[in-house]
Amino acid sequence: MFKFTHTHWAPWTVADSNDKKRARLNIITDLLARIPYKEAPREKVHLPKRQAAGKYIEPVHEVDRVKEVF
Repeated sequence: MFKFTHTHWAPWTVADSNDKKRARLNIITDLLARIPYKEAPREKVHLPKRQAAGKYIEPVHEVDRVKEVF
């Protein structure tokens, strides 16, 4: 199959997967290395003052939350 479907336009890349965790990390590393990366300009972050200890009030935001199963 590799002989007939491996082309310059759509090459096959094979990962040794005897150790699944290492294989996944190697694949992710390989994929990220293939993406051209250029430093993005960014503004300096200004953080608000911290609230007093023991008096933290969590802000209310309208967001979708992931269901906690575990």
